[in-house]
Amino acid sequence: MTEPLVLHGFWRSTASWRVRIALGLKGLAWTGVAHHLRLGEQNAPEYLALNPQGFVPALVVGDSVLTQSMAICEYLDDVHLEPALLPADPLARAKVRAAAQVIGCDIHPVQNLKVLKMLRKRGLDEAATNAWAAEVIESGLAAFASLIDGNDGPYCFGSQVTLADVLLVPQLGNARRFGAKYDFGRIMAIEAACMKLDAFARAVPELQPDAEA
Repeated sequence: MTEPLVLHGFWRSTASWRVRIALGLKGLAWTGVAHHLRLGEQNAPEYLALNPQGFVPALVVGDSVLTQSMAICEYLDDVHLEPALLPADPLARAKVRAAAQVIGCDIHPVQNLKVLKMLRKRGLDEAATNAWAAEVIESGLAAFASLIDGNDGPYCFGSQVTLADVLLVPQLGNARRFGAKYDFGRIMAIEAACMKLDAFARAVPELQPDAEA
């Protein structure tokens, strides 16, 4: 019997968006609990008891709590084997992880809400703060496009959706928000292919119950 899944997130959080995609690809039912990041609800004591970092998402699996979106996606991949988000071959697996980490470890952390708030506190105005985010996104996506160059098929690493695609699509949402360039290499074609899949289409922020009008 599958344990109940409760996803704590926020409609526009790209990290939450990744997990929604992964849950959809695996065909898993889940319940959502929203925490409005701009109102600071992620810092409420009740939520910090689940995730001491005060970040979303957190996935409650039965009596356990998982944090960090990439770790959550890999957990889902380990427990629900089809469709696989990581290749079986160790070398191919490492390449997918490396591409995903360009986004999850290098782009997203330095252009997320917490960092942008810190920049504003240090005197950067809104235009300069947004320019910082756009520059981070553009340089990262250019590198990402180079890493996946040469792979045939509609997705980042061929004919199968991988963790790299799961991270790429939400990051493109952020790219658009900040007016960043994102049409590097095959990236736009990959996004179009992914958005034909129900799991990607249903995970978009605008369709979430807590989405703002």
